[in-house]
Amino acid sequence: MLLRQIRPALVLLVLMTVLTGLAYPLAITGLAQVLFPHQAGGSLVPKDGKIIGSELIGQNFADAKYFHGRPSATTDTDPNDATKTVPAPYNAANSGGSNAGPTSKALIERVQGDVAALKKESSGPIPVDLVTTSASGLDPDITPAAAEFQVPRVAAARNLPAQQVRALVAQATEDRVLGILGEPRVNVLKLNLALDATK
Repeated sequence: MLLRQIRPALVLLVLMTVLTGLAYPLAITGLAQVLFPHQAGGSLVPKDGKIIGSELIGQNFADAKYFHGRPSATTDTDPNDATKTVPAPYNAANSGGSNAGPTSKALIERVQGDVAALKKESSGPIPVDLVTTSASGLDPDITPAAAEFQVPRVAAARNLPAQQVRALVAQATEDRVLGILGEPRVNVLKLNLALDATK
């Protein structure tokens, strides 16, 4: 009697596990590999036969000759004390924002420090995405305004005409998807690769 009542539930559990846990993910993965192989493979970016990053995950470019991405609030375990964390920009294994609010002293000090450093680069208005982190901490893109703001520093560090660097920014600027979704953006990794290819 009890087995007769439990059997349909067990059969349904096994059936749904096979369908939703195995068949459906395999079918979607197979379709993605066929229809969108680059994206399904992680949108990886090769250079000289080696994978150097992904179009979807930002990287920490600190050198003055490179464009910098948005600040990243991601962290990692402190190697000296496993109960604490340390800043680890663009740590894809620990995606997330800082969750610091507008009254956070640490956040205010960090933003003020970033603003002071950016004011030394250029006298123009500072784009907000150069001092604020994204929700994921992994944002690979910046606004065209943020890229334009950095042109004088990058041009000076590379001893290139600012107009040539601006042209690279214009070439790297992607428009809204289908003309209506999202905002214009510049992928920092792609732009820096274009810079490195400049002679």
